[in-house]
Amino acid sequence: MTTAPSAYHRRLAEQKRAAILAAATRLFLDTGYDGTSLARIAESAEVSKATLFKQFPTKAALFDAIVTASWQTGDDDAARPPAGDLHRGLTAIGRRYVALLTRPGMADLFRIVIAELHRFPELGEAQFTRGKLPYFDSVRRYLEAERAAGTIVVDDTELATTQFLGMISNFVFWPRMLLPHWSPDEAAILHVVDEAVLMMAARYAAPRTDGD
Repeated sequence: MTTAPSAYHRRLAEQKRAAILAAATRLFLDTGYDGTSLARIAESAEVSKATLFKQFPTKAALFDAIVTASWQTGDDDAARPPAGDLHRGLTAIGRRYVALLTRPGMADLFRIVIAELHRFPELGEAQFTRGKLPYFDSVRRYLEAERAAGTIVVDDTELATTQFLGMISNFVFWPRMLLPHWSPDEAAILHVVDEAVLMMAARYAAPRTDGD
């Protein structure tokens, strides 16, 4: 007869998984994707090879898990702001996007992909399909909800999503790829988010009617 894992064993498994992901990210960055073995990751994470192989049978599966974990923000359909107040909704999304882009390890993850892309193009595909694209789609669905609510007029929600996220990431994140010490203060970051929201509202907000 089998029994469900206890809360203790589930917590222990989660701790080991987190240790594996952290060790793998560090080793991928230090020695490259190709130069890092699963055995070395297990040693660095202080887990057995059997434990690592049970969770991640291949290095590609491990990298996919790193990407997925790095982009998780809770921005699923239930967590997105409700439609009806464009300014408030976009401000909340913009600030969460900043928190995502500035979380420890995000820039390192991109550096791993960029450094290894010529030999392992599948890393770029994993970064896009398992990380960026799901997040992008969550923001696009929010704009579609605002359009359905009549608060915005937009034909191409994919383009609008690209515009909004690009205005933020081009200040908050991408300079860090060339300038490791790039670290604008909170006031500057919040100002960029606020300006991006105002730009989106100026471009897409539905015209006010006489009764508004």
